[in-house]
Amino acid sequence: MFSAVAPLQTAQAEHVSFLDNRRYLGALRETKAGAVLLQPSLADEVPAGTIAITTLQPYVAWAKVCALFHPLPSMKPGVHPSAIVEDGAQIDPSAEIGPFAVIGAGAEIGANCRISVGTVIGPGVVIGAETHIGVHVCISHAIIGRRVMIHPGVRIGQDGFGFATTPTGFLGIPQLGRVIIGDDVNIGANTTIDRGSIQDTVIGPGSRLDNLVQIAHNVRLGRMCVIVAQVGIAGSTVLEDFVQVGGQAALNGHLKIGTGARIGGQSGVLSDLAPGISVFGTPALPGREFFRQVATLRRLTRRMDDQRAEDRKNKD
Repeated sequence: MFSAVAPLQTAQAEHVSFLDNRRYLGALRETKAGAVLLQPSLADEVPAGTIAITTLQPYVAWAKVCALFHPLPSMKPGVHPSAIVEDGAQIDPSAEIGPFAVIGAGAEIGANCRISVGTVIGPGVVIGAETHIGVHVCISHAIIGRRVMIHPGVRIGQDGFGFATTPTGFLGIPQLGRVIIGDDVNIGANTTIDRGSIQDTVIGPGSRLDNLVQIAHNVRLGRMCVIVAQVGIAGSTVLEDFVQVGGQAALNGHLKIGTGARIGGQSGVLSDLAPGISVFGTPALPGREFFRQVATLRRLTRRMDDQRAEDRKNKD
C-alpha cells in the first residue's frame, strides 16, 4: 500500500515516484521509493525493493497518480450565507458559491461549478459546467466554457487599452466586446484578459496560460496554445492552434502567428510568423539565424579582447 507521492531523492517505501529524464538515472538507482513510474527501457535500473511501473508516458501517468493522492476538495453545493446573488442570476443547485462571492444579475453558473471566496461574477456572465474559479477573481463581459480552471487573482473582461489622442489629451474609447473562453482552458494566477474593443477576445479550447500573462483586447488564441509567465500580447494579434510562447516574450499588435509556431523566452515579435517556425531574440529571428548571430558576436568579442591584450603586451 502506498500513502503519498514524492521525488526520487526523498521518496520512501510508502511513496510512488517517477522518472521522465535520463539525467536523473543516478537518483533512480539510489531511490528508496516503493514504486517508480518510468519507461519500459529503464525498468532494469530500478533498485531492489522498488516496483517498476512501466508506461510509455511517465509524466502523464505521474499527473494521474498525483491527482489520485491529492484530489480537489470535495464540492459543497449551495450558496454561502455571506454571498450576494443579485436578481435574475441562475445558479445550478450543484454549484458551490463561496463566502463573500458576488453573482451579478442575469449571470449563469453551470452544474458543479465552484466560485471561491471573494470572487465577483459580473452581470450576464455565463460560466459552463465544472468550471472552478479561485479566490478574488473578477469576471465581467465574458462567456466561459466547461471545465475551465481559473486561478486566484485573475481579471477577465476589463476594458482594454484603447484611447484617441486629442489636442487637449486622451479620449477613452468605449470597449464593447466580450471575452470568450473555450472548454478545458487553464488560466494562471493574476493573469489579465481584456474584453474586446468591438469584436471579442477569444481564448481557444485547451489552452494554458501561466501566471501574470497579459492578453489585450481583440486577441484571438487558437486551440491548445501555451503562454508562459509574464508574456504580453498586444491588441488584435491572432495566434493559430498549438502556438507556444516562452516566458516574458512580447508580441506586437495586429500580427498573425502561424499554427505550431514557437517563440523563445524574452523574444520580441514585431512581424507575422509562419506556421511551425521557431524564433528567438529581439527582434525575433529564426532559431538558426539567431544563434549564428550570437556565435558571430562572441567570436568578434574574443578577437577584440585578444587584440587589446596584444596591444597591452606590445606597449609593455
